[in-house]
Amino acid sequence: MAVIEADKELFEKEIKEGKVLVDFNADWCGPCQMLKPVIEQLSEEKKDLKIVSVNIDNEEDLTREYGVMSIPCLIVFEDGKEIKRKVGFQNKEAIESLLEDK
Repeated sequence: MAVIEADKELFEKEIKEGKVLVDFNADWCGPCQMLKPVIEQLSEEKKDLKIVSVNIDNEEDLTREYGVMSIPCLIVFEDGKEIKRKVGFQNKEAIESLLEDK
């Protein structure tokens, strides 16, 4: 499943059902750019996982609403509720661990 570039309206719709990985990022952020190919690889390998990308410069309200203070910030939502969060560059294994039901 391709990574979904979301604005506020689409974001709210996409996180409502199931498990969703959200990547808060910015074009000028080096670690965010390093994370992008990892996220894209996960989207190709995990067809059942929905991944949403939010550009903090375009979606300042969402960034504030979810208390994103540092990027990249990965948040896992389940049925619309935040269940886990990691800040900073994460390798593929760390993201897979974040997605596990522990």
